[in-house]
Amino acid sequence: MAEQTVRSQRATRKPRQAPRPVAIPTALIYEEWDGKPIYYKGYRDVLAGTKTVEEIMSCSDLQGIIVYLLNGFLYTHLNRKLYTVGTNESGLHLAANNNVANDLAIYEKAKIGKLKGKYFSVSPLVVIEVDIKADVGDFGDESSYLFQKAKKILDFGAQRVIWILTEFRKVFIAEQGQKQWTITDWDQDVLVMENCVLNIKTLLDEEEIDY
Repeated sequence: MAEQTVRSQRATRKPRQAPRPVAIPTALIYEEWDGKPIYYKGYRDVLAGTKTVEEIMSCSDLQGIIVYLLNGFLYTHLNRKLYTVGTNESGLHLAANNNVANDLAIYEKAKIGKLKGKYFSVSPLVVIEVDIKADVGDFGDESSYLFQKAKKILDFGAQRVIWILTEFRKVFIAEQGQKQWTITDWDQDVLVMENCVLNIKTLLDEEEIDY
């Protein structure tokens, strides 16, 4: 009798349900690659309740100062009748379901035309990034993400991608038509465009920034 009861309980026991996937707010999406969301670095901390959305989106003091100095540098060194700069993680629409963010992107004014209040949809001439803001869990490591994003931007038509890595005091440069991409110390001159040469250490030193 007892054995029959146990069998009856087993027969009526409901199967375990798989846990429901956690809904991730769209505010945590940094970019979209081939229809797949790329989230902000630290998004898991937001889901766990240990950080806020604002905390993971904010940059460090050094990152903020470098972006500020780059803005000033480009403003004074570019021909502003011909070129303009998209900043503040401006969106770049590469193709359907493919959108990336850029810290600074230099555009030809003639190609932009009238602004529409949407992502840029024409290729910038040069993109400048400061560190990596994406969660790279699906890429294996940060270098894989960096290389793939640089290639996407170059394939879209950009002439140059410059990536400043503050932790290592390095600058990564990828150029259109060049098979060999380079990494140099940030105290070395880096060509942005014709007649526009950038040196990160010089920018910081001229402003007497202690880092």
